[in-house]
Amino acid sequence: MSGWDVFVRVSFAGNEAWRWVAFFGAVLGALVLGRLARYGLGRLAAVARSRDREFAALFLESLAKSVVLLAAAAGVGVALLLVLNLNEKFRPVAESVCRVFLTAAFGYAVYRLVDLVDHYLGRFAEGTQNKVDDMLVPLVGRSIRITILALVILQVATAVSGRQLTTILAGLGVGGLALALAAQDSVKNFFGSLVILADKPFQIGERVVIGGHDGVVEQVGFRSTRLRRLDGHLVTVPNGELVNATLENIGRRPFIKRVANITITYDTPPEKVAEAVAILKEILADHEGMDPDYPPRVYFSDFNDWSLNIIVFYWYHPPEYWQYCEFTERVNMEILKRFNDAGIDFAFPSQTVFLANDDQRQLAVRMLRDESGDGAGSRG
Repeated sequence: MSGWDVFVRVSFAGNEAWRWVAFFGAVLGALVLGRLARYGLGRLAAVARSRDREFAALFLESLAKSVVLLAAAAGVGVALLLVLNLNEKFRPVAESVCRVFLTAAFGYAVYRLVDLVDHYLGRFAEGTQNKVDDMLVPLVGRSIRITILALVILQVATAVSGRQLTTILAGLGVGGLALALAAQDSVKNFFGSLVILADKPFQIGERVVIGGHDGVVEQVGFRSTRLRRLDGHLVTVPNGELVNATLENIGRRPFIKRVANITITYDTPPEKVAEAVAILKEILADHEGMDPDYPPRVYFSDFNDWSLNIIVFYWYHPPEYWQYCEFTERVNMEILKRFNDAGIDFAFPSQTVFLANDDQRQLAVRMLRDESGDGAGSRG
């Protein structure tokens, strides 16, 4: 038997050798065509972008990401159903495999096209002042993707089981209660995200304090909210817990308030205390970042254990922290300079020890006569 006869007549699993060669050739050819198509779509997208055709460029780029899988699914379908001879036992299985493969490929293609929705919703959110849009845009994209995945899974289940979609949905309804009980934390977090979107306790980019974590909100998802702490660590807070937690929104403060206690020594005469108060009022008069409704306040407030206390209040607008720090540094330097020039000494924690029988505190000694009257006594 010649080599050609072997190639034509020898069979495996009911198919001649040439059919298997044609099968793998069709699959390989589909993959090659898919890669060529991806390369061509990428070049077309670059041309469209160079001509400021944003929509066409995004569409071609999204399609290029899925075209290889689509081509492979089409190649497998053609090779299975048209090239190979399948008996009545294996043909329904092959048809189910083709449907599953094509459904997955088509679903992935639609999934990638959601990037168009994300892009245009993101541009819309950038053009609005309301930062709630920045929170909604990622959720809209995720919702569409989850819907696509759910539809693909249902379609695959229909193709594999051979049952009607209504029958599968009825079965899902029976198991829905058990699923809900098992996923009650996830459901709680999902409704927590809806509460956050409705109540708007914070927006993306704002600094908040949640559960002792101080940081900037980076992302709000269906399950959790991500917070970038000031030390750089990323904290994930479940939305179900977040809606019941005490939240401090630092990003929405209208000003930064400073309360400073300026302490001077106890031997400072009253006129110098009054001069110190006047110096502080003069330094803060019409200061940078002052709102007329929040003028600075300076008072000689307390007699501390080791100092005389002057309390200072001022409010800095707008609440830009680093600008506030620069202004506070200038205020502190001016206070230090003016107090030194005026001869006013700052106090620090100290103790004064008084010795008995000094010039101002003479030691008094007296004799106490006892009951017997003998003149014996005690020193007091």
